Amino acid sequence: MQASIRYILLALGSLIGLHFILSISHEEYGKATSFTNIASKFGSTYPHNVPDEYYDGGSYQNSTNRRKANAAFVILARNGDLQGVLESIKQNEDRFNKRYGYPYVFLNEEPFSADFIKYTTEVVSTKTEYGLIPHDHWYQPKWIDEDRAKASRKKMEDKQFFFRHDLLKKYDYYWRIEPNVKFYCDLHYDPFLYMQDNKKVYGFTISLPEYGETIETLWDTVKEFIKAHPEYIPEENAAKFLSDDGGQTYNRCHFWSNFEIGDLNFWRSEAYMKFFEHLDAAGGFYYERWGDAPVHSIGAALFAKKDQIHFFNEVGYKHEPFMHCPTGDVHARGKCWCDQNHNFDYEWYSCLKKFEAA
Repeated sequence: MQASIRYILLALGSLIGLHFILSISHEEYGKATSFTNIASKFGSTYPHNVPDEYYDGGSYQNSTNRRKANAAFVILARNGDLQGVLESIKQNEDRFNKRYGYPYVFLNEEPFSADFIKYTTEVVSTKTEYGLIPHDHWYQPKWIDEDRAKASRKKMEDKQFFFRHDLLKKYDYYWRIEPNVKFYCDLHYDPFLYMQDNKKVYGFTISLPEYGETIETLWDTVKEFIKAHPEYIPEENAAKFLSDDGGQTYNRCHFWSNFEIGDLNFWRSEAYMKFFEHLDAAGGFYYERWGDAPVHSIGAALFAKKDQIHFFNEVGYKHEPFMHCPTGDVHARGKCWCDQNHNFDYEWYSCLKKFEAA
């Protein structure tokens, strides 16, 4: 009996090993046997698609009396990013905004060039605004130890502060767009209205682990804040997305913030502002390169309820090298032109499964 079990285990091990080798060495085999491809044969695997009522012609929306949220697109870019910005916003216009008409806010550390303003204004169908990021939001403060910061040289991320910019104070929601991204699907509903009506505060398409060497002390700093301010932590939050051991360690999962749709008032809230000030005082933005993605993700997962965070399955999106491509019926409904076989959602490096289980 024991010999039979050994033979069975040996055969299974050989099959798994052969499958692994073929997945790496033969691209078509890897595509055909991927979880994403298999799932697509049975339709959408996601339980939280936006209801039909929000689509054009639905009971919550119609083309003759269209509701709109108080929202804008936000693009953080430099003059040298012009071509990449044009590619991104042209796709966004074609896939979504020509029908919905939301304005754009462009932010830069230096004045935008005449060409940048001319060509971005020509491409979009709505109002555009151009602003300077304040010096203190871009460069490290004087109290930072320059010798310590040299090893991790990086200018202060403007992305950490954008929600405090004067041009955004009049808005409640934002959709962040970066240069050189792709939008693959027609979007026939308004994600801003969906967020607003359902009290969502954060939306994403891709999630994955952060590089550990850039956030070595981040989680210890977060735990200090949690211990000092338990009053800010709702019981029904998404903390399980961040930690696999009850909060002792950080699993490094974060929402990839190059695409995010969010509630600006959530970032302006007392809980998040005090949290951000606590992190800023620790100096990790400068000494370790804490990025906006893990900081936003931790803030959303801790201070919002899980059901206030939304996975925008219908938004086909790519920021090199990762892509979210809707599968099954959702792919067909959006007339998507991305390859479902390259969908990142359930690849081994994705954190989507952890979010769904949180």
